[in-house]
Amino acid sequence: MINAVIERCAGIDIGKKFLAVCVMTGPASGEARSEIRQFGTTVSELKNLRAWITSEGCSDVIMESTGSYWKPVFNILEGHVRVALANPQEVKARKGHKTDNKDAWWLAHLLRHGMVTPSFIPSRPVRDLRDLTRRRRKLIQEAAAEKNRIGKVLEDANVKLGNVLSDLFGVSGQLMLEALLKGNANPAEIAAFAKQKAKKKIPEIIAALQEHTMNDHHRLMIRFSVDHLRFLEDQIIAMDEAIRVAIAEAGYLKQWELLRSLPAVDENAATILAEMGPDPGQFETVKKLGSWSALCPGNNRSAGRNKSTHTKSGNPWLRSALTESAWAISRMKTGHLRDKFWRIASKGVPGRSRPIAIVAVAHDLLKLAYFVLQRGTPYEEERGKPPMTELQKQRLIHHHLRRLGKLGIRLRPCPAPTRPAPATGTTLTP
Repeated sequence: MINAVIERCAGIDIGKKFLAVCVMTGPASGEARSEIRQFGTTVSELKNLRAWITSEGCSDVIMESTGSYWKPVFNILEGHVRVALANPQEVKARKGHKTDNKDAWWLAHLLRHGMVTPSFIPSRPVRDLRDLTRRRRKLIQEAAAEKNRIGKVLEDANVKLGNVLSDLFGVSGQLMLEALLKGNANPAEIAAFAKQKAKKKIPEIIAALQEHTMNDHHRLMIRFSVDHLRFLEDQIIAMDEAIRVAIAEAGYLKQWELLRSLPAVDENAATILAEMGPDPGQFETVKKLGSWSALCPGNNRSAGRNKSTHTKSGNPWLRSALTESAWAISRMKTGHLRDKFWRIASKGVPGRSRPIAIVAVAHDLLKLAYFVLQRGTPYEEERGKPPMTELQKQRLIHHHLRRLGKLGIRLRPCPAPTRPAPATGTTLTP
């Protein structure tokens, strides 16, 4: 029998309307006594649950991370007992033996014997900051959806501006769109709104607008989307201010500035701070952080063979922020992360290597975020490339010889030049 780690604990099976709670008590080296009760999810019922758990002397409680239904229970229990949040994938019950009461007993059993890895639950200020940064991300996604709707309506109206302008919602695109909505301008007059580089495309813009079929219905639909876009832009501006205030009130301004020193992370610094937390010490090592975020390669080895190393599903908010910054790094002109991206992206099948390179750069960004928060010093890019090692030189030579070989050119590396023999007064014959 496996000895217990916790002598008095409780497992809670979360539901929307009621909870199944199993209290398990007993000596670590003996059989445990279990008692199961059911409670409602109102505040008064949750307080009764808390009173029962504390009266039994339970020091630890475990429950599954089930949507948002665990949060009301956590709010009532926080500060009274240690609460462990379990990943449902790690505590699944055996098929055919699943009921709410059995799930509660199984959770308590796993916690009692230390067989659960609890999820990271940040403090209340960090959770509030998460709500703001996640809502901001949702607003940006809704704004992108509205832009796509406008593009679809323009296609339906035979307006092909999207084929000519690189950004339909840039300065030139917005002026042309407003002129189209007014409906009293010909293609040449609309094309005259082109600014800067778009002026070179005026003939193409006129061709894209000629004989379009935009009617009042199309204008009405686009107007709805434009008004919604303006509302979303105002919301995003207000959300940015609320995020800055929340960071200042929580005392995280220093950590925020440290994260903003990372390359291409300026706008995503608040999201990284909210998802990681201000203290990297809650993760034992940087490898633990990489595993938690699921940006590192998967660990799947059996019978001495490495199987699929695809990354697992981790924190989607942190992953999206880091990959967005990684794409921005790929468009930079200098930097060791930019060089790493193109070094990985140039290998393998075209079109498939870039996503792999993005995840690799995002993982490096995560490690840099860990170290700048741990050391308390801003990130500084190393100036000048370090000298190449002999192994790197040989790899580069092999790479270029292989590329030339694919072009039908066969070369061999020249031997290193030898120093001339010292003069000794005698003549060397060839």
